[in-house]
Amino acid sequence: MKKVVIIGGGVGGLATACIMAKKGYDVSLYEKNEKLGGRMNIFTKKGFTFDMGPSWYLMPDIFENFYNLMGEKIEDHLNLVKLSPSYRIFFKGDESVDMYSDLKKDIPTLEKLEKGSGENLKKYLNRAEKQYNISKESFIYKNYNSIFDFINIRTMIQGTQLSVFSKMEDYVSSYFSNDKVKKIIQYPLVFLGSSPYTTPALYSIMNHIDFNMGVFYPMGGMYEIAKSLINIAEKNGAKLYTSTPVSQIVVKQGEVKGVELSGGKVIKADIVISNGDIHHTETQLLGRKYRQYKQEYWEKRVLAPSALIMYLGVKKQFLSLQHHNLLFSKDWEKNFEEIFDDPQWPTDPSLYVCAPSKTDPSVAPKNHENLFVLVPIASGLNYTEDSLDEYADKTLKLMEDEMGLEGLRENLIYKRLYSVKDFKEDYNSYKGTALGLAHTITQTAIFRPNNVSSKVKNLYYVGANTNPGIGVPICLISAEMVYKRVANIKSDGALTEL
Repeated sequence: MKKVVIIGGGVGGLATACIMAKKGYDVSLYEKNEKLGGRMNIFTKKGFTFDMGPSWYLMPDIFENFYNLMGEKIEDHLNLVKLSPSYRIFFKGDESVDMYSDLKKDIPTLEKLEKGSGENLKKYLNRAEKQYNISKESFIYKNYNSIFDFINIRTMIQGTQLSVFSKMEDYVSSYFSNDKVKKIIQYPLVFLGSSPYTTPALYSIMNHIDFNMGVFYPMGGMYEIAKSLINIAEKNGAKLYTSTPVSQIVVKQGEVKGVELSGGKVIKADIVISNGDIHHTETQLLGRKYRQYKQEYWEKRVLAPSALIMYLGVKKQFLSLQHHNLLFSKDWEKNFEEIFDDPQWPTDPSLYVCAPSKTDPSVAPKNHENLFVLVPIASGLNYTEDSLDEYADKTLKLMEDEMGLEGLRENLIYKRLYSVKDFKEDYNSYKGTALGLAHTITQTAIFRPNNVSSKVKNLYYVGANTNPGIGVPICLISAEMVYKRVANIKSDGALTEL
């Protein structure tokens, strides 16, 4: 049995531990934090249970593929509820709209905003579904070794169908003209940490995922996914260690030999797979001659936003909220500029509010509300604790004024703020990005950091900063891809068995 060490117990690391252990490798995973799950973390306070990170369960087919690959039934691990409505959208100074992932309900909603948008939505989603299927069969699960794996006749033909080389803003504008409709179509880019002005139109597949597949919630919270991965990994023999930081990847003559833990103990390994932040892995865990990228490379990367997150316990319930709620900036373009181009506290922010207690009474005391509030902000944004508190209070007032949450601040019985500095501290996140590298045209597929080191033999990467990218289900795919890389399996699509 080859010994495999995995650095980091995020979703990508846990999923990799599941696969490698099931295939008979001797797997040890080392996580620096007290809990496994990475950004998919959890904590409890004053009777409230807060999911700290991911809160949307999308792409159910990808989850099912992974659990089937592990020989597991997903229903044995997760009690999934399909949300209806999927989410509520608030427009500042105007009425809210509900979206249901049901075209019979969603088309009339869009038609009220823009006449003819219903038929255009059908055409748009028909193409998005075809793009999604092509992506699953030929791109999302594919490892790339060189530019020629990406730019070839087949890719160019399919790439035309996928709209790889146009931007979402232009692509969406060719179907819809109403500003509100365009925002409804483009909001899933938040999950990719990207701007519609730089993201490839390929990611219109997110609308197929949203409108056609629906939005789900695992009862008990999103951390139930992490718990299930932990159980499957350990069931197959993986050894998972928490509160155990790795201080160095041991390399001799260009080949990985193991890792050194923070206490100085060396763990020998034939293969090392890092689920840690790639910038941290390269600059802190590897010697200079074994780094693939210079600092100039990282400084030129477009990072996904960081966030101001508020975990709120409220001794009141709000009828104006659904499980998922979005409040959109009026000046969409300026908001993205203040996140990506001119870093500052957003003057007209968009924000997201999750109220899981609407679906799951177990996460809050009776007649109370559990709220997760996220405001996208620039990665690397500098702030004081006073300025953070001040902006948080402005955000709470904005929620009271624009989302019908009267009395929110006076009924708070718990509040915790989490932002750029916390992402750096907890996850070694480069510049405190909440998600990783944004999905721009030049940071997608072959242009994203590869999942195998070009400098160190048997060193691999898994997770959001490598292929295929950001998102919980995408990290499950990333785990499968790194296994295919290690096992020298060259299939383009998903594996059906191990």
